[in-house]
Amino acid sequence: MKVMITSDSTCDLPPDLISRYNIGIAPLLIIMDEKPYKDGVEITAADVFKYVESGAGMTRTSALNVADYHEYFANWRKECDALIHFNISSSFSSCFHTAQMAAQELDNVYVVDSMNLSTGSGQVVLDAAIMAQNGMPPDQILSELERLIPRVEASFIIGTIKYLYLGGRCSGLAALGANLLKLNPCIEVVGGKMNVGKKYRGSFDKVIMQYVTDRLSGRADIDRRRAFITFPPSLPDDMVRSLEEKVKSLCEFEEVIVCPAGCVISNHCGPTCIGVLFYRK
Repeated sequence: MKVMITSDSTCDLPPDLISRYNIGIAPLLIIMDEKPYKDGVEITAADVFKYVESGAGMTRTSALNVADYHEYFANWRKECDALIHFNISSSFSSCFHTAQMAAQELDNVYVVDSMNLSTGSGQVVLDAAIMAQNGMPPDQILSELERLIPRVEASFIIGTIKYLYLGGRCSGLAALGANLLKLNPCIEVVGGKMNVGKKYRGSFDKVIMQYVTDRLSGRADIDRRRAFITFPPSLPDDMVRSLEEKVKSLCEFEEVIVCPAGCVISNHCGPTCIGVLFYRK
């Protein structure tokens, strides 16, 4: 039985893994000057940052509609016996519910709420694709996902809350206070929702080292099979390399995947942001 794994573009998996495991990606939309552009296909994160920093306004994100999802699923179903599709957490977007509506009109299409974002979703998308490639039937994959999804630990440290403010995800008072105090908040995904964790203070290159130390040090509950380091493509290479070295020194993961975030995540987090994402045991 051939099982196909697909996801919306917010999973932020790198192209080599998407190709290796034949993962289908449904690009969400970035709205710029009232025109829609497909995430990662017709627009890049660099385009988003350039537009916002020019003072032209704020781009916004948009989910696909039911007809879009129906066409997407129907096209893939021609090539497989069953399809499992992942969406960004239903707390962040209408994608999951819209995709569910489209799937009801098709046989053997299963829609999964990842309860996460970016490579937090990417973790379970990748594991589902590995399971499918190994011949696991859809019911067993879905059962295993129920175990895996709650174990994902996703967090990001943000260097500026300008984009969260412009996108309406934090108040002007909160933005002013963070800027005056030069705070770098850690955003954590808990139960499918974003919470503000520890607030760091100082230069971003030092803050990220303290952040990753706090996330990884002295813990026996980390599944060391795989970690993602995810960041906007605007972040300096040397900063990313330094953090990668720090991650590897703190926790001996079997695999550390370093990859940039797509337009949807970058649209909300801005050009100065980095996260370390992994499973708990």
